[in-house]
Formats: sequence, structure tokens, C-alpha cells
Amino acid sequence: MTEPTPAPDVAGGGSRTATVTSPSAAHVGTSSAARTPAGTNGHRVEGEPLLNEPPRNGHAVPTVAGRPAHAASESRTADDVEAGIIALWHTYGESRQQGLRDRLVLHYAPLVKYVAGRVGTGLPAHVDVADLIQSGIFGLVDAIEKFEPERGLKFETYAMQRIRGAILDDLRSQDWVPRSVRSRARDVERALERLGGRLQRTPTDRELAAELKIGLGELRELYAQLQLTSVVALDELIAAGRNTGGAGSSLAESLPDEGAEDPIATLVDQDSRRQLADAIAQLAERDRVVVTLYYFENLTLAEIGKVLGVTESRVCQLHTRAVLRLRTKLNEQLEA
Repeated sequence: MTEPTPAPDVAGGGSRTATVTSPSAAHVGTSSAARTPAGTNGHRVEGEPLLNEPPRNGHAVPTVAGRPAHAASESRTADDVEAGIIALWHTYGESRQQGLRDRLVLHYAPLVKYVAGRVGTGLPAHVDVADLIQSGIFGLVDAIEKFEPERGLKFETYAMQRIRGAILDDLRSQDWVPRSVRSRARDVERALERLGGRLQRTPTDRELAAELKIGLGELRELYAQLQLTSVVALDELIAAGRNTGGAGSSLAESLPDEGAEDPIATLVDQDSRRQLADAIAQLAERDRVVVTLYYFENLTLAEIGKVLGVTESRVCQLHTRAVLRLRTKLNEQLEA
């Protein structure tokens, strides 16, 4: 509908009649009226947008259908994109060409990044968001191929569910722990939270078993199964290095090496050897020979007796005396 409204003449000498159009009429006539020049004698054709309004503060503001030209241009761009996507869906539904599907994938790709970010919020630090996005792309392609526009549903809502499902399926396929064990682990965690809040202390195994309505033996078997879920990546950075953004150190670098030599034990062993050598050097010559042949040359008492020209029993006496003297000297060094 239109309503004649008096408006001041541009020249300032009188008034003219301006036509105010309704939003619907202005929208219909936007594309054609933008190319039609204004009418002569201070009037314009009904439904035609006014291209130049009177100057405001010395500057002319171009308008189209009562709105600034840049706002109308943005509105037309969004409408054109929406109309193009609708036409693309219609064409793809008829031909099912891969090129058209790829164009739809590129248009809706931001949905994948959005869903992957939401899903990755509660996952461990070693899970890469890029891997989630890759899995989500397959879900988006599957959603495009199975979507039916004629049902009148919104594609974004449908696609987000398929993308999220594809990401979760890929995460479950990489998990070596059965889903039943994961479910029982969550049950144990909830039971511990309930008992902790109720008892205000850490519950015992018997109390936890009663809360889960299982036996104590079955609970211990469950603990053995849940050990599979407590796995961390050895290349994951320690919290301090990860938070500071520095080089940090990995968890593998903090694990002890069972095969490495203990430097303290090595020093103690070297010092003990030195003290023992000093104590042996202070023994009598025959005692020193017995100790050397028995412990370093691995000779028997009988063989040592043949070397020294004495009986085996005498060698045994010499060995006992040498050991007692060594023990006394070593105790003296420790006390000193």
C-alpha cells in the first residue's frame, strides 16, 4: 500500500508529494527500480526507490528503498547465497553429481569445525582436534548424500547430529577398552561420588560393593578390568611444561631406568673396594697370599695347601684368621 506524504522540495521552494512504499512493495521493486532514473518535475514513479535524498549535514546519503545502499547490498548478497544453496540442493537432488556434492561440503565445512571443537572439549590432551575434524568430514559427506530437502527439515540440525556421530564412532573404534568396561567404570565413579558425599570420607571396598550391589570378590575383579582404562601417553608433556608453553619434558623422561647404574651405589662400592684393598695390604704375607688365591684366583683350600706346602686344615686356619683381621680393620675404618 502507498500513502501520499507531503515532503519538502529539494530546492526548498514548496512541497512535493513523496510516495512511501510498504516493505513488501519495496522488496519486489528493488532490482528493477535501482536501474530506473527518477521522474522529472520533482516527482518519481510509484514504487521507485529514491536514489538521492536531500543532503544531510552537507553530505549526500544514497538510499535504496528507504535503506542505505550498503545495507541493501548486504541483504541482497545473503539472499543470493541462500537462493544459490537452495538451487544447488535442487540440482544435486536431481543429478547426484560429485562436483555438486563437493560444493555443498565446502559450504557446510564450518559446521564440522564447530562440532569437533564441542566434542573435543572433554577429551584427553593427546587427542588432536584435526583428527576429529577429519572424522567429521566423513559424517558431513554422509549427511549430504542422505539428506532429503523435500521434507522441509533444516539441514544444519540434521548434519550436526551425523557429524557428531561420525566423530564418536571413530573415537570408539580407536579405544581398546570394551564399551561395557567403560560403562562399569562410570558406575564406579558415580558410586564413589555418592558415598564420598554421604560419608564425608573415602569409602571402603566393602561399602562400595554394597553400593554397587555386588560381592567383594566381583568388585576386585572389576578393579582388575578397570586397570586397562588407566593408560596415558608416554610422549605427553608434564603439566608444568604444557601450561607454560615451553619445551617441557615428556612423561617417558621422568620414568626411572631399571637398568641404569645408581651413581650413589657406584661411589659406595668404589669406596668399599678401596678400604678392602687397604685392609688386605696390611695383612701378613701368608694371610694375604691365602686371601688372594682363594678369592681372586678361585683356588680351593687343597690347591692353596699344595702351593704353600701345608695341609688343607692349616690353610683353613690361615683363611679364618685373615678374614677376622680384615673384618676388624674394616670396622675400625668405618668407626673412624
